[in-house]
Amino acid sequence: MNIVRKRRLMIVIFALFGLCVAIALILYALRAQTDYFYTPAQIASGAAPSNKRIKAGGMVVKGSLKKQIDSLSVSFQITDFKSTVDVRYTGILPDLFKEGSGVVGTGEMHDGVFFADEILAKHDENYMPPDVTAALKAQGRMSNGELATPQNK
Repeated sequence: MNIVRKRRLMIVIFALFGLCVAIALILYALRAQTDYFYTPAQIASGAAPSNKRIKAGGMVVKGSLKKQIDSLSVSFQITDFKSTVDVRYTGILPDLFKEGSGVVGTGEMHDGVFFADEILAKHDENYMPPDVTAALKAQGRMSNGELATPQNK
């Protein structure tokens, strides 16, 4: 094999190697950004993985919000009116966060408790996060938790 062909072969091999590394890095980055949504019923049934980043959403149970006096730590419960999950969060809650409203949190499950890194709340009276709305509709419930009847579906 002459020098020109050897040089071309080396360039092609390095280009293919670089392309493989780039694709591997892109796939790794996309996998790290994927958060799967789970309802409280799915979490209670054990479908949600422990120690892995997930999204969990539902309605904040009325009377469940407990704030620490000396820190930004709060605890509350979310429900899909089938099951309830305890949530722990340290940080400033969104302005529109309130009991009885829909929330979606991003975090990890540890020993049956959801430790949230981020909490998102609805932004007006008619809005509910799409994942929470779909989960409630799948259970035959409306966004306020009432059972859906044929006239109000």
